[in-house]
Amino acid sequence: MNEHKIPSVGDWMITLLILTVPVVNFIALLYWAFSSDTNPVKANFAKAALVWGLIIVLLWVLFLGALVGAFMGALGAMG
Repeated sequence: MNEHKIPSVGDWMITLLILTVPVVNFIALLYWAFSSDTNPVKANFAKAALVWGLIIVLLWVLFLGALVGAFMGALGAMG
């Protein structure tokens, strides 16, 4: 059986530091989420962070689409 230790506060500090670096954070989350040698606690955290990131991107795209649609509608009403 593969036993994993509970991540320490120091482990989480390093994890959070890595997540502050653009692009590196996305690569790290993918690695932690899908690597077989990652601690299950960190793997679940990474999966949850990726899901939240996807939700935020989708909401952003919907908002941007509505904004562009409203702008185009306003331009059409002016002409």
